[in-house]
Parts: sequence; structure tokens; C-alpha cells
Amino acid sequence: MAWELLFSSDFGLMSFAVIVGVLVIGVVMGKLYANKMDDESRNAGK
Repeated sequence: MAWELLFSSDFGLMSFAVIVGVLVIGVVMGKLYANKMDDESRNAGK
């Protein structure tokens, strides 16, 4: 029932888009922060 509503209704699809968007933003920000921490640790070691 819930899966059908998520993928077949307008508000379900928009909710799914928001969920996917939040996950993508979280992954991108995590990678950016991880790269920034690596850069700072390399610069501190010099």
C-alpha cells in the first residue's frame, strides 16, 4: 500500500524526489568535507 502510494501519486513522487535529493546532497557534502579534511591534514604535516 505505502509503496504504491509513493510511486503512483503526485505527492508520493515529490516525496521520493526530496528523499533522493537529501541523500545525494548528504553524500556530496560528506565527500567535500572528507577531501577538505585530507587537504588540511596534508598541509599541517608540511
